[in-house]
Amino acid sequence: MPSLPTKSFQTVVASIVTGIQGRATVLLNFSQGSALRAIAEGFAAVFMWFESLVLQLLLAIRLSTSTGNDVDTFVADFMPVVPGTNTPRLTAQPATGVAQFARLTAGPSSPVVLVGSTVQTADGLRTFTVYADLTAPTYNPLLNGYVMAAGLASVNVPVIDTQPGTGGNINSGQLTVMTTPLTGIDTVTNINQFINGIDIESDAALKKRFSDWIMGLSRGDLYGTTAAIEGSELKIQWAIKENYNLDGSWRQGFYLIVVDDGSGVPPQSFLDAAMSAADAVRPLGIELAVFPPTLLQATVAMTLTIDPTYDRNTVISQVAAIVSQNIDGLGLGNDLTYTMLCGWPYTVPGVIAASNVTINGKIGDFASITTKQPTQDGQTTFVYATVKCASAVVS
Repeated sequence: MPSLPTKSFQTVVASIVTGIQGRATVLLNFSQGSALRAIAEGFAAVFMWFESLVLQLLLAIRLSTSTGNDVDTFVADFMPVVPGTNTPRLTAQPATGVAQFARLTAGPSSPVVLVGSTVQTADGLRTFTVYADLTAPTYNPLLNGYVMAAGLASVNVPVIDTQPGTGGNINSGQLTVMTTPLTGIDTVTNINQFINGIDIESDAALKKRFSDWIMGLSRGDLYGTTAAIEGSELKIQWAIKENYNLDGSWRQGFYLIVVDDGSGVPPQSFLDAAMSAADAVRPLGIELAVFPPTLLQATVAMTLTIDPTYDRNTVISQVAAIVSQNIDGLGLGNDLTYTMLCGWPYTVPGVIAASNVTINGKIGDFASITTKQPTQDGQTTFVYATVKCASAVVS
């Protein structure tokens, strides 16, 4: 924004007083409460109003300094708007995750968790709904639900928050109340935390996406693909690889995109949206495929030495929560290294030492989990996976 020679209210009043007195042949009364002082301050107030209007206008006419609705109206003159709105700003996204429905005794019956069933958090503030995942092995389209096979005590079912936004990002174990009666089902919980709920697109994110969109206009290259993918979903993690299949074999004239919504198991609708966006800028004669990430589970264990002045159970639960949250928050393409994991416990007050740290039963650098794999020719690597916490056993 241009730098303007703005003036304060007192400076404007002083300038008015000086101008009037300089043209008068007698000394005038500009003391507080006088009529001339009131007139000068009235003019100054109008001047300040005009000055504020100019400043607001200068902020609004440049995207870099615009905020809120001014950003929407600026970019809407160029970018396609979100259907049903008058702005390209992406709307809030509900959290999704996996709920585990269980029965107290595994029996010969096969209870069904119906699509549309609802569950709530213990405080009743968030409600989640079971949705259909046609690719899930336990989903039965005829029953429109997920079948808990005979002899099994639980079944994992995908659920989605009924309200969009970050309020649906809940910790593990918070989803405990079944609000829809289900025959043969006794309990419900979420083993992992939900982390992919997100609020409406921020000004900064929309400005960046506008820049990417401008750079990618009419281009079937990385700029065009970046703009297309970023515009498909509000919270999308993605990685691209050219000329290789997902198994690492060479395939000229082909590129793949691995996408995730933060959960590690994005629904098919999410994958379809990413595919449609990328396909819109795909050059003719070039093949493209979109894949979900490979989900790598991390089972973590460690032993803590705790300051005796701290409550041991509290410290243990805090460390377990931080380890679980940090692993689940790594995101697509970010490795879980052993040294990284060893440092997290020390962020909790009361921890003196962390020992016997293992990842999937291993120690040292060999325990680290990488989200990248080499191509079959050994020439390069590419992102294919995301890491999530299966369990964090802290003692």
